[in-house]
Amino acid sequence: MKFFSAEQLYAADKFTIEKQQISSNDLMERAAIQIFNWLHLRMQGAQVKIHLFCGIGNNGGDGMALARHLKDHGYNIEVKVVNYSDKRSKDFLINLDRLKDRKIWPRFLEKHSEFEAIGQDDIIVDAIFGIGLNRTPDDWVGKLMQHLNNSGAFVLSVDVPSGVFMNRPVENQSAVVRANHVLSFQAPKLLFFLPETGVYSNQWEVLDIGLDQEFLMNTKSEFELIGKNEVLPMYMPREKFSHKGTYGHSLIIGGSYGKIGAVSLAANACLTSGSGLVTALVPKCGYVPLQSALPEVMVIADNDENHITTIEYDISPSVIGMGVGLGTDSKTAIAFSKFLNTIKVPLVIDADGLNLLAQNKDLLKKLPSKTVLTPHPKELERLIGKWTDDFDKLKKAKAFSKKQDVILVIKGAHTITIYNNHGYVNTTGNPGMATAGSGDVLTGIITGLIAQGYPPLNASIFGVYLHGRAGDIAVENLGYQALKATKIIDAIGMAFIDLFKMPEQTEQEDTEENTA
Repeated sequence: MKFFSAEQLYAADKFTIEKQQISSNDLMERAAIQIFNWLHLRMQGAQVKIHLFCGIGNNGGDGMALARHLKDHGYNIEVKVVNYSDKRSKDFLINLDRLKDRKIWPRFLEKHSEFEAIGQDDIIVDAIFGIGLNRTPDDWVGKLMQHLNNSGAFVLSVDVPSGVFMNRPVENQSAVVRANHVLSFQAPKLLFFLPETGVYSNQWEVLDIGLDQEFLMNTKSEFELIGKNEVLPMYMPREKFSHKGTYGHSLIIGGSYGKIGAVSLAANACLTSGSGLVTALVPKCGYVPLQSALPEVMVIADNDENHITTIEYDISPSVIGMGVGLGTDSKTAIAFSKFLNTIKVPLVIDADGLNLLAQNKDLLKKLPSKTVLTPHPKELERLIGKWTDDFDKLKKAKAFSKKQDVILVIKGAHTITIYNNHGYVNTTGNPGMATAGSGDVLTGIITGLIAQGYPPLNASIFGVYLHGRAGDIAVENLGYQALKATKIIDAIGMAFIDLFKMPEQTEQEDTEENTA
């Protein structure tokens, strides 16, 4: 599912209007009917007071049209026009007149207006600003937004929470509506998934308002949203006449004294995600722990007791995942640099491998094309430098990826994979995965997928999805606080199985579990 810019959405509106020979108001009516149907399905005529706060642009026009449908179906509504400018959109005025024809007289809120009390059991429809907002709202409008946020009422925002921008951060955090739910027209918005702007919407849902599908399909976007439908075509089924060699040999390099567990997690995840063979290269102190914990994994031990000082192996790996628990000892750094001089197979780098790259950025030139880097925010900062906001972070990350020809997997609540000036925003995962070792598991999964023949970019996108889905499955019986990295590994198999479940089957199983 693509993310579109405001300009692209306006172009889609215009194209649809011309192709379908409708008016812009007809398109607005579609949007209003879709919002009404969403509300009506859930409220079934309940006489809760609905406060509609409408701006004087097209977002406000959507709110006005919605108010008319609500009134026609007997709902208890109050319409307020947030009169922040002398300018009015044409479609706003059309729908204002239609309200007046029904003897519905909105209250106009001005700079010195008093704000009426809103009950906690009421519903607020936020239709003040839409995707075209290009400046911070006036102070008095900001105070109105604070009033809405402090009411305790359920807030439903039309298209986006009022006060956010499509392509830059919020300047005044108190001048933004905090929505319980957002009904986004035709496509989700990237801002829903970024830490700084995602906090203004708890949940979102897309409403199809009939924009031309061919136009949308042919419009290139910089980012897309990744869910089951997007990763399922990437899945590579297994053949009957195959053997362990068919699915590759992964080499996991890492570990140092006290951090052998990181290698154990990565190797275990690598094997569990389908790698035919897995070997771990660790310092001598890791030999016994790994042989004991993971009988399926082969082990090569460095002569040094506590650190990796020489990266040598007598196998022919299909892919190498390295960096987990590695440490940044000077001898390790030298070994890492020498290793990069000879590496020819696909490479996945995490943790201290990233820190070693950040310490000596000349090493970036040695990386094979499409090397996968999996940084958390601080590791990313060491690689690309400081950023001013989330949008600047993505801009710098894309530039870094293009310059170095690497795949960046930026870990977070919505992990974003970046390559070739394009970003893939993941939908799976939960706060319980903010736990030690979760990143090591992701490294193992991506490495294991590449071993099986998945291209590095597909392995990264698919691996991030599987990692998050395994976490979602595991957390159902454990809760956020008790979720451990090993439990994520245990659920990887179920994440694969879940790919082929129909939505109704998943819902039925969830219901049965909740009932039990």
